[in-house]
Amino acid sequence: MQKIIPHLWFDTEAKEAAAFYASIFPDSRVVDTAVITDTPSGDCDIVSFELFGTSFQAISAGPYFTFNSSISFSVLSNSQEEIETWWAKLSEGGTALMPLGEYPWSKAYGWTTDKYGLSWQLMLTDAPITQRIIPSLMFSGAVMGRAEEAMKLYASIFPDSSIGPVSYYVEGEAGEGREGKVSHGPFTLAGYNLIAMDSGVDHDIPFSEAVSLVVSCEDQTEMDMYTEALSAVPESEQCGWVKDRFGVSWQIVPIAMNKMMRDTDKERLARVVQVMLKMKRLNLAELQAAYDGE
Repeated sequence: MQKIIPHLWFDTEAKEAAAFYASIFPDSRVVDTAVITDTPSGDCDIVSFELFGTSFQAISAGPYFTFNSSISFSVLSNSQEEIETWWAKLSEGGTALMPLGEYPWSKAYGWTTDKYGLSWQLMLTDAPITQRIIPSLMFSGAVMGRAEEAMKLYASIFPDSSIGPVSYYVEGEAGEGREGKVSHGPFTLAGYNLIAMDSGVDHDIPFSEAVSLVVSCEDQTEMDMYTEALSAVPESEQCGWVKDRFGVSWQIVPIAMNKMMRDTDKERLARVVQVMLKMKRLNLAELQAAYDGE
């Protein structure tokens, strides 16, 4: 089971966007959808979908958070034709941040936002591919230079984790003061691949709740452990959401929530949602009691 799942926050477009992404990539599908009612954002669509067989989640919950390039999704392929096809679809209606072309690290690479504002990096590679889509975290502004610190922290928290091989900026390769900072830092958490990098130019693009990382937990003990290890901004704790010392948002949730939030019994689902909305850190026993009607 995938322990870490990217979660995308949309204004109203979660169902539309999930279907759009699933139409682009092979081995992709919308798994299920549900509606939660009477939230501060009104009625919200929640969507589970898979891209290349990897799990994603999305929600339509109002215009509170905006996608930016602090977290993008790197898509790898051994086929230039695939890269060009995906680029055409993802870049339409979006903004090319680095036009598709040949770069020192790839014969076909491009970085674009799509029509919803979500950021994608497409790259041709000759290496074997084990995970086709990889979240890429860019550390800039106040946290520029802390990518390696973040990787070490995360790897110390999650099992089945590793770092590297890491590439570093050399003199003249990026902006002033970047020498020795991370230019490309692959790392693995609980068997799930991610990338960290320090921004190579001077800009401040803080991490946004628009893209968060869901941590699926077996029980309350595991939930408490991850919450204590990751939460560094107490005032940001809400409904299982926490923010770490770098500004990255995580959602610490029990696996049992997947069933609860997709129950077709509207009264049962409403009970769970109303109990959850009152919580900062999720309490599995109380959620289960609400689900069971106790």
